[in-house]
Amino acid sequence: MDSIKHILKPREKDIGEFSVRRALPFIKQRSIGPWIFFDHFGPVDFAPGEGMNVRPHPHINLATVTYLFEGEIYHRDTLGNALPIHPGAINLMVAGKGIAHSERTRDELRETGYRLHGLQLWHALPEEFEEVEPAFYHTPAADIPSVETDGVTVRVMMGTAFGATSPVKTFSPNLYLEADMQDGATMDVPQAEELGIYVVKGEADIDGETAPINAMSVLNPSAKVITAKGSTRLAIIGGAPLGKRHLWWNFVSSRKERIEQAKEDWKNGAFGDVPGDSEERIPLPD
Repeated sequence: MDSIKHILKPREKDIGEFSVRRALPFIKQRSIGPWIFFDHFGPVDFAPGEGMNVRPHPHINLATVTYLFEGEIYHRDTLGNALPIHPGAINLMVAGKGIAHSERTRDELRETGYRLHGLQLWHALPEEFEEVEPAFYHTPAADIPSVETDGVTVRVMMGTAFGATSPVKTFSPNLYLEADMQDGATMDVPQAEELGIYVVKGEADIDGETAPINAMSVLNPSAKVITAKGSTRLAIIGGAPLGKRHLWWNFVSSRKERIEQAKEDWKNGAFGDVPGDSEERIPLPD
C-alpha cells in the first residue's frame, strides 16, 4: 500500500457497563504523532437505571481529550472541577505531575436512559511539560472553528488546518480534526509529520485505498486525497512524534521510574480525593 501504512483494527475492551474499541496503542504502531491512546465507545443505549460508572482513577505525564457525538459524561477531578461533557465540546485534562478523575452518568439521565457515543484520546506531553501542574480546560462546541468546502465540513478541534486554528491548548505540534463528508466529496490530506484517520461512520478512500469503518488507517507521507464513500464521518489525528514513552495502566511517562513512583502514590493516596466522588476508587491492577 502506498498511501496507507497500516490499518489498525481496534481490540474490544470491557470497561464495565460497556466495551470500547481501542485503536491505539498497537505493537506495530505505538503512537501517531503525540497521540498514544485512542478509544471509540458506543453508540451504546443505556436503559433506565443504567449508566456510566468509571470510578476515580489516576493519570500522569499526559493529557486526555474527551469528545462526544451523543449523550453526556459527568466529569469530576481532584482539582475540584465538576461539569457535564456535551457533544461537540472539547474537554482537555492535563494530568502533568498527577491528577485523578471520575466519569459518571448524572442521576437525571440514569432515571430516563440515554445514548452515549464518543471518543477518548490521550496525548503524551513533551518531556519539559510532563510535570506541569495539572489543569482542566473546557472549550464549548461553539468555540471550535469550522471550515466548509464542497460537501466537507472540517472542525479543527486541536492544532491548525485548512486556515483555521483551534483555541484548545497544545504543548507540541498536534492535530485533531473531525470531518463530515457527503458521498463522493473529497478533501486534501492535512499536513502533519504523522497522521491517522479513524472512520466513525461510512467509509473513506485514500488515493484509491480503502480506509474501513471502526479502524485506524495510519497514512504514509505520500497520501494526498480523502474521498467519502457514502455519508462519512472521520476523526483525524496526528502531529510530531515525541519519542519513546512507557505506558502502564493509566500512566504514561518518558521515565520508567516515574511510573513506579505513580503506582506507589496511588496506593498511598497521594493523588488526593475527587470531591463529591471519594467513597470508592479503582484499585491499582495486579
